[in-house]
Amino acid sequence: MNYNNILSEANNGITTITINRPNKLNALNKETIEELHDAFDEANADKNTKVIIVTGRGEKAFVAGADISEFADFDVKEGARLAAKGQELLFDFVENLSTPVMAAVNGFALGGGLELAMACHFRVASDNAKLGLPEVSLGVIPGYGGTQRLPQLVGKGRAMEMIMTAGMIDATTALNYGLVNHVTTQDELLPLCEKIAYKISNNSSVAIRGAIKAINANYKDGVDGFKVEIKQFGKCFGTEDFKEGTTAFLQKRKADFPGK
Repeated sequence: MNYNNILSEANNGITTITINRPNKLNALNKETIEELHDAFDEANADKNTKVIIVTGRGEKAFVAGADISEFADFDVKEGARLAAKGQELLFDFVENLSTPVMAAVNGFALGGGLELAMACHFRVASDNAKLGLPEVSLGVIPGYGGTQRLPQLVGKGRAMEMIMTAGMIDATTALNYGLVNHVTTQDELLPLCEKIAYKISNNSSVAIRGAIKAINANYKDGVDGFKVEIKQFGKCFGTEDFKEGTTAFLQKRKADFPGK
């Protein structure tokens, strides 16, 4: 599929999606959000893709926010629709993908950019990364899940401070907060992500899919995460991956998971 604002490349079981608007600091406009949805959907449907990495083009920004010019004149109803559609189309969609999604955060990850990174299953940052939710400085609040996911990741107090001050934190602080899993140099960012991706791809994609569902269930109102875990655990016993994994363990060899 051809895109105007992103690049998508599949190689050795890893699909790398790159937001390709460096002149706009990779800001998210309507078209980019729609293209990202399509690219994630396509990668998730590709049986050869074991891990998805999303990053931004250039050295300055992962995503420096949303394209404010597109919604500066919106009224109340239009603003609510903007948030609802964006969450459904991209941010919630990414969070609930069955394929692991890793954000390679290079440079600025602000507003919608940080919200996209937080929707991914985990994050790796370069040492020049700056992360924040500056929306209140524009008279609005985060609308793509930022008020929900940031407290889940860093705690209520830290999230309150970050959102209320509209400030940025550096990569080291993000690591200490648990907002990112690893920090490395910009040159080593994608190689490190790929190294982690290869470790993931050695394991059962079927089991990983079940683990994602069980972990996400803990953060959904009205859902008993323990029951979801029990159900997903039980389902594993009916898979070819379980048979191969246990057989390989007993035979003291490396498992070759069929992904079924």
